[in-house]
Amino acid sequence: MRAAGNAFLFFLVFGLLCNGCAKQKRQPQGLTLAAGVLSVGVEAGYPPMEYYDVDGKTLAGFDIELAKAIAGRLGMEAKFIDTAWEGILAGLETGKYDVAVNITILPERQKRYNFTRPYIDSSIAIVVLKTSALNIEKPEDIAGLNVAYQSDTTAHYFTETVSRRGARFTPYSYDKILNCFDELRTGRVDVVVADNIAAHAYTEKENSPYSLVWQGPSDEYIGLCLKKGNDTLTAALDSALDELFDDGTLPELSQKIFNRDMVSAVMQAYPGNR
Repeated sequence: MRAAGNAFLFFLVFGLLCNGCAKQKRQPQGLTLAAGVLSVGVEAGYPPMEYYDVDGKTLAGFDIELAKAIAGRLGMEAKFIDTAWEGILAGLETGKYDVAVNITILPERQKRYNFTRPYIDSSIAIVVLKTSALNIEKPEDIAGLNVAYQSDTTAHYFTETVSRRGARFTPYSYDKILNCFDELRTGRVDVVVADNIAAHAYTEKENSPYSLVWQGPSDEYIGLCLKKGNDTLTAALDSALDELFDDGTLPELSQKIFNRDMVSAVMQAYPGNR
């Protein structure tokens, strides 16, 4: 009887240990900078993707909830590091955090960093005040105007392209998209050039003073960005993204934040590890 009891106890303990091992398969040694923690670099001034809620302390937005969901799938806790936009990619190189969110996948960036599969796409948009008499039907119509954009973003690069095509305007570069729309509201600038995610967020608010007057095709793809060579974590993040899409979490999150499905088309077009 004692022998049988000891045998039962052995298999019970062995089974518990194996279960523990199985839970740890998603986070092998050295997967992240700190065991059990997915550290995430964010620029918390870009609603609705990442921003501080009304209390000024709590982070909110699509990428915040997405990062928490991904960390949960990996058996980890998400830790957020608020970082100035101009230094967010450098933070990866110096080991400040494991991953940076809301980064457009560009060929020049892919040479220096790892990227997950894209999970959302966007396009460039132009926004004016509803009271504006400007007639903007194409990007070149910003010629002669005061144009605001966030520095070192695809909106910034887009305005440079428009300028090279011959449309001369006065650029106003800001470190946060919040400042761009504040300056538009006060009349210091005539238009804001931004991605359509931010543009819709500002123009669709109740009693918004802004109007979206032009939007380009969806040709920007956003993914999670990692230090070059961090292939194991990149693959783990890809798998987590696929699982979150397959079980409906990602589309539901998109509906909650954007009131539309902005993820399914790109997730289906770029199937990742699925």
